[in-house]
Amino acid sequence: MKIDILTLFPDMFAPLFQSITGRAVEAEKLELRVTDIRSFSQNKHKKTDDYPFGGGAGMVMTCQPIYDAVQAVDPEHRARRIYLSPKGRTLCQDVVRELAGYDRLLLLCGHYEGVDQRVLDLCMDEEISIGDYVLTGGELPAMVLCDAVARFQPEVLHSADSVAEESFSEGLLEYPHYTRPEEFMGLRVPEVLLSGHHANIAKWRREQALRITRERRPDLLGPEAASPPGRHAHSD
Repeated sequence: MKIDILTLFPDMFAPLFQSITGRAVEAEKLELRVTDIRSFSQNKHKKTDDYPFGGGAGMVMTCQPIYDAVQAVDPEHRARRIYLSPKGRTLCQDVVRELAGYDRLLLLCGHYEGVDQRVLDLCMDEEISIGDYVLTGGELPAMVLCDAVARFQPEVLHSADSVAEESFSEGLLEYPHYTRPEEFMGLRVPEVLLSGHHANIAKWRREQALRITRERRPDLLGPEAASPPGRHAHSD
């Protein structure tokens, strides 16, 4: 997969070139390209914002630099073009899985009070939000989306089971994890995990996932949330 990111602050994306996503880029499993919108400004001072028509607080990013940047990195509109915005549909695991199916993504990071609507109408396919809150710009949401989508790319994670078993993959929060030592500060690893009995381990993990989801995010369970715990444990 190839992901183009358009931003006024390219240095903010250094974390994407570390850890799992960084190794994926080095191994050419993922291509990330960060483009500075300011370099496309035709203003002699490289200005990319102006006062909003109709008045109001703050500044708005202007059309020309964004439009030219989009045309430069995706002239034939082969990418799914996304503007990171609080007004967009909310990013969830199903949306991540959908976006991971594209060969190319183009992410536009807004800043200040936002982006001139006309460039969104001309260039973007959709808007996506990472939650019901407002940030200073689209850079952090773009990093979240990149990280989430990268996990679905072949060979990015060491084990394909990691994606299949993690939180939200089956509509549930993830079960607890334990590793060595078997006892720490008086707390022991649950005996079932030491038993070597794979069916019992799988059953315990599902029970724990259902319990945690019921306690913390009952909205994910829907009608199931009202069912007795024992029924959830045997629902599969």
